[in-house]
Amino acid sequence: MAMNDPADTGESYATLELFQPPTAHKKQFRDALDRALAKLDQLVPIFGLRNPRMGIEDSCNYAFCTDDEWVASFWTGQLWLAYSLTGDEKFKNSARARWSYFQRVLENPAWHDHDLGFLFLLSCVADHKLTSNQKARDMAIRAADFLAARWRQPLPFVMCWNPMQRDGADFAARKTRTLNIDSMQAMSLLYWAHRQTGQQSFLDIANMHNETGIKHLIRDDFSSYHCYEFDPTTGNPIGGYTHQGLADESCWSRGQSWALHGLAQSYLNTNKNAFRDAAAGLADYVATKLPKDGVPLWDYDLPEDRYPYRDTSAAAVTAAGLYTLAQGFGHGPEVAKYTDLADRILIGLVENHDIAANPEAEGLLNEGAAFVDLGRANNMLPYGDYYYFEALMRAVGHTEFFW
Repeated sequence: MAMNDPADTGESYATLELFQPPTAHKKQFRDALDRALAKLDQLVPIFGLRNPRMGIEDSCNYAFCTDDEWVASFWTGQLWLAYSLTGDEKFKNSARARWSYFQRVLENPAWHDHDLGFLFLLSCVADHKLTSNQKARDMAIRAADFLAARWRQPLPFVMCWNPMQRDGADFAARKTRTLNIDSMQAMSLLYWAHRQTGQQSFLDIANMHNETGIKHLIRDDFSSYHCYEFDPTTGNPIGGYTHQGLADESCWSRGQSWALHGLAQSYLNTNKNAFRDAAAGLADYVATKLPKDGVPLWDYDLPEDRYPYRDTSAAAVTAAGLYTLAQGFGHGPEVAKYTDLADRILIGLVENHDIAANPEAEGLLNEGAAFVDLGRANNMLPYGDYYYFEALMRAVGHTEFFW
């Protein structure tokens, strides 16, 4: 009997079919993906070795990253997605030309926080998955070691943030004992490292972190806190609060999207039903809060007296997460349910916010909201662009990514 014969496992050929969402051949999404690819091809010589940071106000141009920027990998991630679709060496070479940036990150422990996940999944893990490059693997394993080492007993999670000079004294003190919702995306680096090395602690720490997030960041109605503070001497929970959302008890839409995508992907990494169930609850909450066009406001509890800034980055992360969640179910009514919701959001982005066809634009989406209370709204965002590209790929049937 041949290796991987379904008779060996009792599985039928039907259950071994590659997952495809119902919209795998939808022309609207395929055309949008083609536009995104053409835009990336245009931008490679414009960006050079620079990494986009945030759109410049009232323009279609990007400002670029300095060292120690958590968003530095999202352009690299787009390059690797483009390479996975085309095999074009231009995209691979441009991505690898950034190795020195990520090497500097590894060599500067003061720059390390939970964003090691974003930084190295979308650069070195992507490289290794697509090319089997050993140097990329070694760099990503080292990053995973640094991330896992941020678990500080008795706190039941990986320390997410570091105090910074610009922080107020109260927030700086809080940061070292805070679990933030963004970090649930980072755990895929530890799951990947566990598969690569067999080191059990990578798996255990990632599961602990996600389980703590589900217990404390997700409310009973499946809305979410941005942050949750703990007592550093006992590890006991203190309470939830926000840093980028409207209010402590509101639901910041991008935070909700980080958890949805992170937990859906964690389910694919672990087959732990608790992760998929939590992601489904988060998705069901989103379904009750979306505007008609499917693109969320920056906070799901925004009152009528506040300007209704959209956050297309939250929409893109949510859509990609919903397709991932549908993949996690594989079959049954949940696939259509979550694919339909993802389609609704993605159609809103394609029809109303896609700027890839604009020859002057240096990004894929407008109307991102980085940090509204700091005046950072209505701009292009590299993470919005990355997740939009990923969502379009998932929508037309791709299932292999870097998480």
